[in-house]
Amino acid sequence: MSNPRIRPAAGRPELWVTHLGMIDYDAATELQARLHAARCDQRIPDVLLLLEHPPVYTRGRRAQPSELPFGEDWYLRRGVALRDADRGGKTTYHGPGQLVGYPIVDTAVVNRDVVLLVKTIEDAIIASLAAEGIEARRDAAGRGVWAGDGKISSLGLHIARGVSTHGLSINVDCDLDPFSWIKPCGLDDPVTSIARVTGRCGTMRCMRRRLAFELAERFGLRQRLVSKARLYEHLSAAGSGLPATPARSPDMVAAGHNTTGVHSSDNLVFSS
Repeated sequence: MSNPRIRPAAGRPELWVTHLGMIDYDAATELQARLHAARCDQRIPDVLLLLEHPPVYTRGRRAQPSELPFGEDWYLRRGVALRDADRGGKTTYHGPGQLVGYPIVDTAVVNRDVVLLVKTIEDAIIASLAAEGIEARRDAAGRGVWAGDGKISSLGLHIARGVSTHGLSINVDCDLDPFSWIKPCGLDDPVTSIARVTGRCGTMRCMRRRLAFELAERFGLRQRLVSKARLYEHLSAAGSGLPATPARSPDMVAAGHNTTGVHSSDNLVFSS
C-alpha cells in the first residue's frame, strides 16, 4: 500500500473528510482511537469526521459534579446519556442539530503549536459562521466562539503523540434546553445557535461543507471526501484492526464536549 502522506498531484497533503451522520458517542470515540493510532503511524493522512450525536453530556478532565446539578438519574430519565471524555475542559452537551467535528490531524500542520491549532479551528468556525451572515467572535474569558449574547461553538481537544482527537461543536439548529440543565463548560453564559441568531433552520448541510473547506484551507491541506464505508476499508487495509464495515454500535442514548487546559508535554488537553 502506498504511503497516503505522499503529496498528491495538487501539491498539498490530503485531508480526508467523512460525513458520519448520526453516531453515538461511544462508537465515535472508538473510531477516533483507531484513526489516531493509524495517523500516528503515518498509515493514513489527516482526517476530519463530521457528525451529529444523540443527546449526551460529556465530562472533560476538569469537570466538576456541580456542573450536573440535578444528579445523574435526572438526566438519564430525560434521555440524555452521560460520558467521561479524555479531552480538556468541563461538561457540555451534544445532540441532534449540533454539528460536531473531530479533526484527527498531525499538529505539524501548525508547527506543533497547540494554541495555534485551537486558534486556527476557531478562525475556521468564525469564517463558516460569517458565510451565514453571523458576526462571531472570540471571548477573552475563554476559548470558543460567541455570537450575539451567547456561545455558539465550543472546542475540546486531546493531543497525544502529536496528533489531535476530539474537536469542536457548532450549534446549528439544535434544542438548546439541555444546556440550561447544566453549567456548560463551567460557565454561566447563555448559549445560542445559528437558527436562533438568523431565524433560519436547515443549514446543517451548508455548515458541514463550509467548515470542511475552511479547516482544509487553514491547515494547508487538500480536501478529499471519503465515505464512511471507504474510511473503514482504508483502516482495515492499513492494519488498524477495524473490520471492513462498521460493527453495530452498543446501546446508548447520546453524545458531548467543552473548556480550557493543557496537561503534560506529551499528552495535551485543550478546550473551550
